[in-house]
Amino acid sequence: MIPLKAALTAVENAHHIHILYEDAVVEGRTGYVLAQASTDLGEDLRYALGDNSLTYSQVGASTFVITPREPAPVPAAPAGGIIKGRVTDSKGEALALANVILDGTSIGDAADQNGRYEVANVPPGTYTLRARLIGYKTVTTQVTVSEDQTVTQDFTLNTDILNMDAIVVTGTPGGSGMSKREASFAITTMQEAEIRQFSPSSTANLMELIPGVWSESSGGVAGANIDVRGLPGGGDAPFVTMSLNGAPLYGTETLSFFEQSTIFRIDETVAWSEALRGGPNSVFSSGEPGVTMNFTLKRGSDETRARVKYSTSDYDLQRVDAVISGQVTTGLYYMAGGYTQTSPGIRSAQFNAEKGQQYTLQLTKLFDRGVINAFSRVTNDYGQWILPMALNTGNDLGNFAQLGNATRFRELQINKQGDTEIFDFSKGRGWDGSISGVNADFDLGAGWTVRDNLSYTKGAANTYGFVPNGGAIRVSALGRTSPVTTMSGRQLGGSDWIQNYGHWVVLKDIESFTNDISLARRWQQHNLTIGSYQASWSADDFWTLGNHVPVHNVANGDYVAGVTAQHVADAGGGGPWAYGIQSGGDARVIAGYAAESWQATPDLRVDLAARLERIELEYALDSGPGYPDGTRDMAVSFNDNQWAFTGAVNYDLSEGLGVFGRVSDGFVFPHFDDIRDGNRNTNNIRQYEGGLKYAPQELFSLFATGYYTKFDAFESLVGGAFDPRKFKTKSYGVELDGALLASGLTVRGIATIQKTEITESDDPTIVGNSILRQPDWQFRLAPSYDVRAANFNVNVYGALRFVGKRFSGNDNLIELDSFQKIDVGVTVSTKTGLFFNLHGDNLTDSDALTEGDPRNPTAPNGRPIFGRSVKFSVGFDL
Repeated sequence: MIPLKAALTAVENAHHIHILYEDAVVEGRTGYVLAQASTDLGEDLRYALGDNSLTYSQVGASTFVITPREPAPVPAAPAGGIIKGRVTDSKGEALALANVILDGTSIGDAADQNGRYEVANVPPGTYTLRARLIGYKTVTTQVTVSEDQTVTQDFTLNTDILNMDAIVVTGTPGGSGMSKREASFAITTMQEAEIRQFSPSSTANLMELIPGVWSESSGGVAGANIDVRGLPGGGDAPFVTMSLNGAPLYGTETLSFFEQSTIFRIDETVAWSEALRGGPNSVFSSGEPGVTMNFTLKRGSDETRARVKYSTSDYDLQRVDAVISGQVTTGLYYMAGGYTQTSPGIRSAQFNAEKGQQYTLQLTKLFDRGVINAFSRVTNDYGQWILPMALNTGNDLGNFAQLGNATRFRELQINKQGDTEIFDFSKGRGWDGSISGVNADFDLGAGWTVRDNLSYTKGAANTYGFVPNGGAIRVSALGRTSPVTTMSGRQLGGSDWIQNYGHWVVLKDIESFTNDISLARRWQQHNLTIGSYQASWSADDFWTLGNHVPVHNVANGDYVAGVTAQHVADAGGGGPWAYGIQSGGDARVIAGYAAESWQATPDLRVDLAARLERIELEYALDSGPGYPDGTRDMAVSFNDNQWAFTGAVNYDLSEGLGVFGRVSDGFVFPHFDDIRDGNRNTNNIRQYEGGLKYAPQELFSLFATGYYTKFDAFESLVGGAFDPRKFKTKSYGVELDGALLASGLTVRGIATIQKTEITESDDPTIVGNSILRQPDWQFRLAPSYDVRAANFNVNVYGALRFVGKRFSGNDNLIELDSFQKIDVGVTVSTKTGLFFNLHGDNLTDSDALTEGDPRNPTAPNGRPIFGRSVKFSVGFDL
């Protein structure tokens, strides 16, 4: 028992609510410590109040008042009975701090270190007894208690692997939140432990855990290609929005040489992540019809917590992570953390090609009727941009890098006047900037709540790439009678390979401001929300592309002396070209939305929402032959208005089984690069979804979703082999997210099975084809096994990924083979807080391809996944 004030404060912090009372009501009283919060606020309040003659009433969406309970004019209750027992996990290990509560009362107990509990003075009667602990499935049972009788009731709690009781905010109006079990949309949650076990090499890499998503993270720490549910992305990530604490990172999903995972780095400050596909997000927040991936930062609490971790690898990674959180003063909490790292990368370029650091600070302030959370995240991190490479020249595809010290620096012309600049291509692709935001949630009383999510992003998302042009050729194809050498004097034989490569520079300064404010009213069976979303963003670009030179096609190969790119082209290689721009774009959207959630019956809920959005976009362009030539080529103003809607029905068939159906209509406005390429059309997306949520008390859980999508598309590619073209597509498929737990063995499985088709196009040769680069099927099976000892725990885990065949382009000319990938690892955690992790990635050293060469579709080039690597970490938790 602890002072009642402290017990109530713990409930406030756990549920982000506000509890009001007069000092005289709680002074001198004690309550129960809330060791683990549940998803049932009422039960937690009753448990904290304990045996005190107090009750509570709700006066707002998140405000509660504690008052004395009026004595009932009834005779004294007879002497009560006792309920006692033990709470354990599926292996028989004690679950300390598990809460055992009699439903509808404040009577209960928390299990001790041995898992034992005892509830005394229970009035005679029949009760529903509930045992719960966060991370485990809640168990209920019926017990009958007689006067002076002791009833023994033990509980076994199974791990809630799919986190069905977790609160998700993505896809809810204004980020209001609901449990995953209640959701009428497809959402995947990734807790901190799951993220650590996956050990992602990049933010895009983590998206392999999301059904319905195809993520090509083989391009490095930044510069991924991400596709969703058969929507024809092709390059970058045109249907992906990244959010932090519920606020989008940037005003539009993608630009040329930019997608939002480029500006977000995962570290120890992240508490969890959730990803919503399709569903209601065509109406809420930024109106993303594809996938929205939201990361939630850790928050401070009354208890000071800290973690420090050092990581290294077989490719000489040197990285330190740290995070600390706690209380500044009453009602004010902090979290601070970050990392610093350096490494040559798995594909060594003869220098440290992956370098960076990130620092995050977050403050949380609780008020009587609300909470404000403010954060700022400063990042300067980059890595080598990995591109397609020659597949037929005998190089090790798992660790090959054409870039090296010989080709690291290049002097390039930057304007018509002939001025030049020396660029350092070790900087690769990355982010030097900041992301800041404010989240506010206030109860206005009488069932009204106001929420606001704001973000501000500013920085440089630059790209320095060494890009292949065409296939490699033999030196003998040049037909030279004199020796061919590299710039360093190495003589090449006739069977040696050379290839044209280009130094590409894209300097991109971006800025974005977003704000989502909403007002909600909850009464009886209704929850009505109205909101306004506004965003303004800009991108100022300088490009110099092409700049081709012949290089010796070996790892870190040198320039070829006395040979031009045109000579290589004449002998069968790629033909040289040049393109450069100076451009500026500014855009603004304002949207209004409304949503209603009606609990028609205890088992049936109807969700409806609509959105009206307007965009105003300005774009100016100066292009030229490898540099801007000083002549204005384009000055465009674009504006449009569009409606989006979504409607769903959610039905609970039983306590552990629910189904839903949903239809949504969304859109994608053109961005700056679409305008440059001649596309000024707003593309529409219609989606139909049906889902099943199965999470009984038994060992198996499943979240399954079927979908059908129709889309009006536009395709263009800088330096591509085809002209911009319009087309229409359809796709349908099934997403599976399941888990099995038995005697310490956990098996997590995700799968996507889909069919895609181009149904119409102004290029008739692609009608009937499959959509580029997305497999018809992909599976991931991830078993893990826990071994517990007196002073330490061991977790052994692995993952087996299967990916089906894909086509490199919408022309379906080049088929990419199916592949398998195996990862394994082990984590040892001691009771003192010391922990170790050993993680092996791609153990079989698979050379699987994620793409061909989109700019040279017939060239024998492709981009393989990273080769085998091993990483080791050691750290300490305080």
